[in-house]
Amino acid sequence: MAKKSNKQAMEQFKMEAAREMGVDLSQNYNGDLTSKQAGSVGGQMVKKMVQEYENKMSK
Repeated sequence: MAKKSNKQAMEQFKMEAAREMGVDLSQNYNGDLTSKQAGSVGGQMVKKMVQEYENKMSK
């Protein structure tokens, strides 16, 4: 059951990153996104993960 919870959390994180980048991401098919849009979502996710890690390390 933990895997499902992790998957749901990652999906929510992805949707949040997409919103921040102004990318209209759906829960289902996203094949109509450009490479630039998809890359910006992934890049934003990595940026947020690095920031969170750095915040934890500085405490």
